[in-house]
Amino acid sequence: MKQELRSAFNTRQHMLSKDFEIYYYSDLHFQQVAPHRHDYYEFYLFLEGDAAIMIGDDVMPLQRETLALIPPGVLHHSVVAKDTEVPYRRFVFWVSADFAARLLSESPDYAYLFQQAASGKRYLFRFPSNGFNLILSKMIRLLEEVHGNRYGRSAFLNLCVCDLLLSMNRCVYEEEHRGTGSEKDLFQEILAYLEEHLAENLSLDRLAEHFYVSKYYIAHLFRDTLGISVHQYLQKKRLDACRSALLSGENLSRAAAQYGFSDYSAFYRAFRKEYGMSPSQYLEVSEAGTAGSAKENQ
Repeated sequence: MKQELRSAFNTRQHMLSKDFEIYYYSDLHFQQVAPHRHDYYEFYLFLEGDAAIMIGDDVMPLQRETLALIPPGVLHHSVVAKDTEVPYRRFVFWVSADFAARLLSESPDYAYLFQQAASGKRYLFRFPSNGFNLILSKMIRLLEEVHGNRYGRSAFLNLCVCDLLLSMNRCVYEEEHRGTGSEKDLFQEILAYLEEHLAENLSLDRLAEHFYVSKYYIAHLFRDTLGISVHQYLQKKRLDACRSALLSGENLSRAAAQYGFSDYSAFYRAFRKEYGMSPSQYLEVSEAGTAGSAKENQ
């Protein structure tokens, strides 16, 4: 690592830039920082040292090839051994919440790590060796650009940041999903889960937490596979369950409430839109068809 890329550590825990900041630190005598929270995302790429990170009440030892991601509002601080001859070396990469939101609006592919940390409360991620070396090289490239003054610096910085974030997401996602089945398998698992929990309050956040994938990825998967959103798919399945209840003689208002239609008028409009007629008309047509078939069979 070039000496000029190294920053002297300070205890500042707020951003000066509105989008991102990146630092490389190497400290033999680390100045401990009290537990704190901040309003931005903090990435730690650990390189060397006898250190751990304390998040809430949990102490998590750091190992080489480990990435720690602390989302906004989470209490944390580093814990470093005092009697050691090994320097505490790490990259620290800060990303503002607004900048992260802008990236997520551009593409859900940025979301995996953010979603895992913020919703799944997973803060440590391991890279495979080749992935770690790739991310390390991209952090160095970003740091060199930050400290340089070459032509096109502003535009290239944005490209470097996007490349780094996408690469971290890709490395972790592919490592954690290697050998676990195809995209099609995941989609079928999600469909089965929705079928089993159809009467419950379901959301993209709940699905993301259950399947350990980004909610944006799930939304993208439904759009690509079925051409509709998860919400639209759920509404169709719930209307079908209510239709079955209607045909079996169950109380329709109770069935509608059971499947998430707390307002009967909203259910009525959704049913009419889906089937082209009211529930009573649908029942009449169905009963007429059943009676006609029975007469023909006599």
